[in-house]
Amino acid sequence: MLFNSLIFLFAFLPLVLGFYFLLRKEYRNIFLLIASLAFYAWGEAELVVVMIFSICLNYAFGILISSQVVHKIGLGKKWRWIFLALGVAINLSVLVYYKYFTFILNNLRSLNFEFSFSDDNILLPIGISFFTFQSISYLIDVYRRTVPAQKNLLDLGLYISLFPQLIAGPIVRYEDIYKEIRSRTVTREGFSSGILKFIRGLAKKVIIANNVGLIADKAFDIPVGELGMFTSWVAIICYALQIYFDFSGYSDMAIGLGRMFGFNIKENFMHPYTASSVKEFWRRWHISLSTWFRDYLYIPLGGSRGSKLRTYINLVIVFFITGLWHGASWNFVIWGLFHGSFLLIERSFKIKLPSYLRFLNHIYLLLVVLIGWVLFRSDTLTYAIDFIGHLFDFSIGIDNYPLVYLNYYTLFIIFLGILFSAPIRNRLKNNIFKMNFLNSIRLTYSIHLCLFVYTIFELVQSNYNPFIYFRF
Repeated sequence: MLFNSLIFLFAFLPLVLGFYFLLRKEYRNIFLLIASLAFYAWGEAELVVVMIFSICLNYAFGILISSQVVHKIGLGKKWRWIFLALGVAINLSVLVYYKYFTFILNNLRSLNFEFSFSDDNILLPIGISFFTFQSISYLIDVYRRTVPAQKNLLDLGLYISLFPQLIAGPIVRYEDIYKEIRSRTVTREGFSSGILKFIRGLAKKVIIANNVGLIADKAFDIPVGELGMFTSWVAIICYALQIYFDFSGYSDMAIGLGRMFGFNIKENFMHPYTASSVKEFWRRWHISLSTWFRDYLYIPLGGSRGSKLRTYINLVIVFFITGLWHGASWNFVIWGLFHGSFLLIERSFKIKLPSYLRFLNHIYLLLVVLIGWVLFRSDTLTYAIDFIGHLFDFSIGIDNYPLVYLNYYTLFIIFLGILFSAPIRNRLKNNIFKMNFLNSIRLTYSIHLCLFVYTIFELVQSNYNPFIYFRF
């Protein structure tokens, strides 16, 4: 079940909200857990067992890692580390089996290794990368004594399976939410802001991402030998807008849903296309993932505390795994290393431009990101390399393919996508609140109501509504 489906908007969400607020507070967590597992089982059926296994596994290891338990059963401190290593290893083993096992086998087969068993029946549980990373961060934080181990199995189950952020993030850390799992209050202001946030995210996904995504898909379906320079640029710009508004839209919807139930989930995107360096881009793009890798991988590896060579090795490891996290394909690995290589270059050569030339920093960043998205979007490395070549091949001329898909409406959507990639909404919001308070509130609600109605119109009349995070 997707947030941008009619059954979620007009059946699941209203029913869950209605029953949630009718129940006494002591029963709300149990109800939300049941609702979250039902939400996951709607599309995953038997794979919900993987989710339940993850909940039980991490509950048990969280208890074992806690210093009080180790002390009570008479084990030394080293056993806390052993239990942590074992818990993390099992979590990663489940992730590797479902997400990377086929990829590993195919690579071994390409080296002429033969296997008697088949991997055809392995289904990828949606969102497994998200809830696995959440579980690992929980175990590590318990080991570090940042948070206490959760003694209530149902409450830990709610943390791992909470449906607003279950299938597309953000990656929510236990330390940021455990107090709200125990006790939270839903205020009128919080609930209202959650609705508005959800509507904005829904509009991002349906109005902008879906429309530009259709253009990108059609263009990427063209054989690379028939691509012209114009089509290539239209395709990758549309894909860049699609993945940003799709992913940030889903994050906004998750944050909005969280607020409706009293959870404060942190922002996951901060206008990354306005960055002027790769380093800054990753501080603004998928913030929950980049900070997760920083705190649970980069810093434990040594961060930048050692020699320059050691720092570079740590960064390469982080971006290798960042690429692999996104999907079981060498294209993703190369995409991650591609970004990592520019981060290394930026650390090695710090060039400060005069103020009147700083726009070149933005152009540089956008070129790096767009070329990176070609690697990310292409099915094969060969296709990606040929596609990148067409972006800069002036000899192939201008083709007419995009004219089939571009019209006044889609051009307007592309314009909106580019416009709202920048913090233009903040400026509009500030101007609105300069008005009379009551009028500003009415205008805000009116705009969001119109957005919601138009979004529903788009959903009803279009059959194109992809879920691009399935591979994550």
